[in-house]
Amino acid sequence: MQIIIMHSRLTQAKSLTLSSKHLISFVSLFAILALLVSFLLINVLARFAGGDSGVMKSILPASMLSSNIAGAGGNEKYLKENLAAMAVKVGEMQAQLIRLDALGERVQGLAGVKPEEFNFKEAPGRGGAEVLADVAKSDLNIQDFQASLDALSKDLSYRSDYLNVVESKLMSFKLQAKLLPTIVPVNVGYNASTFGRRLDPFSGRTAFHEGLDFSAPNGTPIVAAAGGVVVAAEYHPEFGNMLEIDHGGDMMTRYAHASKLFAKVGDIVKRGQHVANIGSTGRSTGAHLHFEVRIKGVAQNPHKFLNAGSEGADVSKLASLVR
Repeated sequence: MQIIIMHSRLTQAKSLTLSSKHLISFVSLFAILALLVSFLLINVLARFAGGDSGVMKSILPASMLSSNIAGAGGNEKYLKENLAAMAVKVGEMQAQLIRLDALGERVQGLAGVKPEEFNFKEAPGRGGAEVLADVAKSDLNIQDFQASLDALSKDLSYRSDYLNVVESKLMSFKLQAKLLPTIVPVNVGYNASTFGRRLDPFSGRTAFHEGLDFSAPNGTPIVAAAGGVVVAAEYHPEFGNMLEIDHGGDMMTRYAHASKLFAKVGDIVKRGQHVANIGSTGRSTGAHLHFEVRIKGVAQNPHKFLNAGSEGADVSKLASLVR
């Protein structure tokens, strides 16, 4: 191919001869430039693929967008998996809170705390001045949020274990308190003789009285001051018709001078159960009940047990009476 070049500044025309090699080189260079420009346009458009994926799919072939779509799909899958894991964790924590509320209400009842003083079903009151935090420092990523959930779940487990221990301790005190002789064994009558030193009604000498005497009409019911097992139901030369109840923990109560016994050895009696009737058998000047409390065979003042029961003392204080 021959190209003739003519210009006013040129004194004569010039000719340029192009061979087939020159044409091939020119076409190749043009194709390379076109490809470069195309790739640049594709990259620019691919960045906005998320904004209008339908348009981009119509403009660009699937092979061109596969890498970007794969990256976006991987991020979405990662987020979904983490959200699912956190949802499971939140569900577990909700179940723990339900169990914790139920356990708290049981402990509340054992401890004698009134619902109006502390209610597990109501959110506590909160407030205070608003102090804005540094948003950049307070933002949490998924890993930090997951760690916070794990720490909160552990705290819930620790508190549940702690409340279980407290409940067991309070239950032990409650059971022990039910075995303490805190119910007055005679509902009518009066205290005719106290615990301690007194003048013996028969000899007139100073003697130690190891119980309380409740004076009441003959046949008045006698009830068990606490639950336990009957270990003696017999006639005693001094105590007359006598009943002894073992309450465990080396504690025993004695009911003497009865006119009639309704319990026998080996019987398990309940707190407040009718076990005998008042009489004047044995060494007695009249119808009354001689009531004793003994710990490890040593006579105790029944007043401290009966007073504790009548004053509504808490279970821990009642349990301390036998220590």
